[in-house]
Amino acid sequence: MTIRVIIVDDQAMVRAGFAALLAAQPDIDVVGEAPDGRQGVEVARTTHPDVVLMDVRMPELDGLAAAREILDPPPGVVHRPKVLMLTTFDVDDYVYEALRAGASGFLLKDAPPADLIAAVRVVAAGDALLAPSVTRRLIADFAASRPAAPRGDRAALRLNGLTPRETEVLELIAQGLSNQEIADRLVVAEQTVKTHIGRVLAKLDLRDRAQAVVFAYESGLVTPGGGR
Repeated sequence: MTIRVIIVDDQAMVRAGFAALLAAQPDIDVVGEAPDGRQGVEVARTTHPDVVLMDVRMPELDGLAAAREILDPPPGVVHRPKVLMLTTFDVDDYVYEALRAGASGFLLKDAPPADLIAAVRVVAAGDALLAPSVTRRLIADFAASRPAAPRGDRAALRLNGLTPRETEVLELIAQGLSNQEIADRLVVAEQTVKTHIGRVLAKLDLRDRAQAVVFAYESGLVTPGGGR
């Protein structure tokens, strides 16, 4: 299956470089480009991509606002692609807010070409936040900069709907472990882990594991330091 991608970035050279790199892959088709967030939303609505590469800081409409419009479309718009944020910054609150809005992860613009290609494939497949090392750095920065969240009644009620094993899987996701690492930790098959993750997302009404990480911290299930 071919992955349909659009690139939204205010730098023409960045768009051209990414487009050339991705279009050279047999399983990726670049179906559109846009120089700002407003046009990015329009292109996403007309081309129906699987993945949107979205720059964080742009004129007209920034990447965060554009991601929100794409991921939370108005009535009548049914297509919702995955959004992968592009940034020149390592980790900042802006990117975290993008994850809260439903973006599937982020990638540094100066990442190696192989990382960009892999990121598109991973996000298209539904695995958010990309490499575990990137996940761990994001989580470490998030945990260090924010106090532990008190567990509210609503969050507690949602968590109570999980089985003990599903709760354990959610904790491990929030610690930045990959599916295989979770499988090794729990001594189960990777497919079993995928099944647990699917149930966790469905029960908590979360889009993907990026939102699962955010929920785990904001609900107080996982606290700075990596434990309950």
